[in-house]
Amino acid sequence: MKRINLAATAVESREQRLGTIIGWDGNADSLAEESGYARKCTGRKGKTCELCEVRGPFTQGSVCSEQMVECQAGNVRDAVLIQHSPIGCAVSQTIYNSIYRNGLAMRNLPVENLKIVSTNLLEKDMVFGGIEKLKQTLDDVIERYNPKAVFIGTSCSTGIIGDDIDSVAAEYTEQHRLPVVPLHCEGFRSKHWSTGFDSTQHGILRDIVRKNPKKQEDLVNVINLWGSDVFTPMLKELNLRVNYVIDMATVEDLAQMSEAAATVGFCNTLSSYLAQGLEQNFGVPELKAPQPYGIAGTDAWLRGLAKLTHREEPAERYIKKEHARIKPLIAALKFKLKGKKGYVATGSAYSHGLIAVMRELGIEVNGSLVFHHDPIYDSEDPAQDSLAFLVDNYGDVENFSVSNRQQHQFYALLKRVNPDFILIRHNGLAPLASRLGIPAAPLGDEHIAVGYDGIVNLGNAILEILQRRKFHEDLSKHVKLPYTKWWLEQTDPYIVARNPRLIYQD
Repeated sequence: MKRINLAATAVESREQRLGTIIGWDGNADSLAEESGYARKCTGRKGKTCELCEVRGPFTQGSVCSEQMVECQAGNVRDAVLIQHSPIGCAVSQTIYNSIYRNGLAMRNLPVENLKIVSTNLLEKDMVFGGIEKLKQTLDDVIERYNPKAVFIGTSCSTGIIGDDIDSVAAEYTEQHRLPVVPLHCEGFRSKHWSTGFDSTQHGILRDIVRKNPKKQEDLVNVINLWGSDVFTPMLKELNLRVNYVIDMATVEDLAQMSEAAATVGFCNTLSSYLAQGLEQNFGVPELKAPQPYGIAGTDAWLRGLAKLTHREEPAERYIKKEHARIKPLIAALKFKLKGKKGYVATGSAYSHGLIAVMRELGIEVNGSLVFHHDPIYDSEDPAQDSLAFLVDNYGDVENFSVSNRQQHQFYALLKRVNPDFILIRHNGLAPLASRLGIPAAPLGDEHIAVGYDGIVNLGNAILEILQRRKFHEDLSKHVKLPYTKWWLEQTDPYIVARNPRLIYQD
């Protein structure tokens, strides 16, 4: 296992650390097998074995690591994020502000706007440097907001000109006696945006987490996004308290992570770096278990947490009670969903969990698109291999693809499967499905499928979107897809990646 180095201010990218890939076409079983081989080889010269990645000649659309810092550091309630960037990099603040406000409302927290500020770098700043603008912005946000912490996120522009944000952060930390945290998240730093999660988590581990903790034996860190509060009722059955991080947390919530009895998450992709950093550097054990999706995953997750916190008896009582409660509910949903075929297009580990839940409901799932794939997670523990768990417990997925939100590939991916509906997290792909007559469930609540209730919740959500299928079918008869006849006739979504010269043909 490679140790997380908190002495460095910049995080190592996912492709360097975990062997992340963003292009793959095959079946889930083959990808799981190759990932297992990569995991076995991690000790050789500190590198993972490289999977056979399908590398495309261009990128039509994706997300930037800096945006992930916006949706992490920018969502800490009593902190401020400074985007040291041109104003264009701040355009996604409008989207994340809406998500942030909705998330606060779901948790019954006071609804407020994000506190994210751009330094608005101009052409002259690219020539002469932007440090003075950064210092002026720091002075302004400290005076205006009186924050408990300030994060500084870099951009491609500041990475190119080499502004020394580390020295500025150290200067203001000393001067104002509050954490000023540098986050190196230039978009070109990594080929996949998930490195942005790690950048925020690295800065928090370095500069905010309490170094001399007083242990709270009933406190559990839950690494999440904006989802509804489903973990409090679950953990209450084990006499445990929830410390939600990072989104919508306070600086104190982040500081006390080192005092917790354990760390868990709803998605191994999101939680990998922070959970392992807490274990290696602060002695907070990470739960190494399957994700809490479906009956098998939730059982294993609860038993693993119970073992870590010495609460095996209440966990077994809870499991037995919940099995009896949801059995008739699942049976009723399976009857209504019989013969339906679904498709999942989300982040990697989250997709594995959603497929498991759909198969619990008797839904056929023979296709999925994940936006990247990590052959290993930071713990390198096989118990966290969510893809292998899916295949071993729920069977293979025939058409399992990896692509970082490439619109031009999504058409052929869907035509392969012709599903009745899709589950999707990043809604930019949903309109294309609608044009094909396929309704989509935009999963605005990330926790909708978590735990025993999650099986029932997701089933009901699918029934709701299937009621709107006629609308999408009518829509498909009156729209035109923005692709050539040649492209629409292709059956291989990766044909351009395999034959790059095709993009130059007349």
